[in-house]
Amino acid sequence: MEINSENVANNEQISEVVVVIVPTQAQGHLNQLLQFACLVSSFGLSVYYIGLANCNYQVRIRANALNPSDIAKIHFHDLPNGRGGKIPSVWDTCMLLQEPIASFIRDMSSKSRRVVVVHDYLMSYNVQVVSSLPNTESYVFSCISAFSSCSLKMLDIQLEDQELLKKLPSLEGILTDEFRDLLASQHRYKDIRSGDIHNTSKVIDGKYLDLLAQAEFNLNKKQWAIGPILPTKLDHRNNICFEWMNKQPPNSVLYISFGTTTSFSDRQIKELAVGLEQSKQKFIWVLRDADRGDSFTGEARRLELPKGFEERVKNVGLVVRGWAPQPEILAHSSTGGFMSHCGWNSCIESITVGVPIAAWPMYADQPRNGFLLTEMLKIGLIVREWEKREELVSASTIENVVRKLMASDEGDVIRKRAKELGEAVRCSTEKGGASRMELDSFIAHITR
Repeated sequence: MEINSENVANNEQISEVVVVIVPTQAQGHLNQLLQFACLVSSFGLSVYYIGLANCNYQVRIRANALNPSDIAKIHFHDLPNGRGGKIPSVWDTCMLLQEPIASFIRDMSSKSRRVVVVHDYLMSYNVQVVSSLPNTESYVFSCISAFSSCSLKMLDIQLEDQELLKKLPSLEGILTDEFRDLLASQHRYKDIRSGDIHNTSKVIDGKYLDLLAQAEFNLNKKQWAIGPILPTKLDHRNNICFEWMNKQPPNSVLYISFGTTTSFSDRQIKELAVGLEQSKQKFIWVLRDADRGDSFTGEARRLELPKGFEERVKNVGLVVRGWAPQPEILAHSSTGGFMSHCGWNSCIESITVGVPIAAWPMYADQPRNGFLLTEMLKIGLIVREWEKREELVSASTIENVVRKLMASDEGDVIRKRAKELGEAVRCSTEKGGASRMELDSFIAHITR
């Protein structure tokens, strides 16, 4: 969704409203909520973004798609990283930051007519102070698709096609016991919120947004679907990726990235490398291990490729071992496909620019996101069925999926469908579009 100066309102009432953003301390959540912070700030509101000092630094330097001048308007409030500067685990931060966050919100409450706290569901425990402050209200920002949200909340998903229902990935194995306990610990604070904000569009998720709105636990809670919140006009900055991509034909490059929390075995990396080489399709592969607690200290595990691989594919593919500007790569005219773990951040970025996905989900909401893209929206192909998640994905399987997506009539049809959906989604964020109207409604509500 585009941020522009027309949003800025010289309204005395608005200046009295302060928005406090409280993300879960993991890259996919940090990123979405920073995009949201910039969008809200463009309406002239004062926006504070709370996080561990390390995570605030990380999200700023990785914010490729956002304009630095928009980020500069956000007030970052750094919390101490921990004892001795050690970064706590994501799960610890969901339960150990209550005191400093509550102190900050109370301080804002004493200085403002209204404080609007927008937080991840997983940070509900940390923001419970809002229920004791009369001029403070909170809203949960949903970082997953409405379809996946319905699934995880065990709502009855009705699919007209019974054969399709049989293909629906099971929920077995999607969450660890630790994560289930974390969700349960947040559940008791769900009623402190006044409503929910969804980073999705009615164009993508309309039926399931309606299902969520009608759910018993959402009665009397307002709902807004304002996505995609990603800027729709992206600049291709100086980067080795773009120097290479600018020389490639349209729709010819497969972009491969599995997010910041996925680690592959050495054996699986080898199979992926062999499959890509045998497919003879152009590719950019972001080859990096999962983020650790502190992404800026210590040695990361170096992922090893088959001997001579990079030399053999140098005219066909590019291996990137550092952080890559994913939104801009996906928006580049030479990109024709995206092999992804199907985190919602990646899905919404790909959908927005009309790039089809080779879906390889790993855990959590990803299997259902992959199903939404491949089976329901029909803008992708599955690499590995969820029921086979414990199995090694062979080079031949990878080769076949890559060829089908990038160099077949079926792939061309999928790509055409993805581009049409992308156009519809982008239109929904423009003036008069469904997502833009929902955003305007949310801003009007919090500045009432």
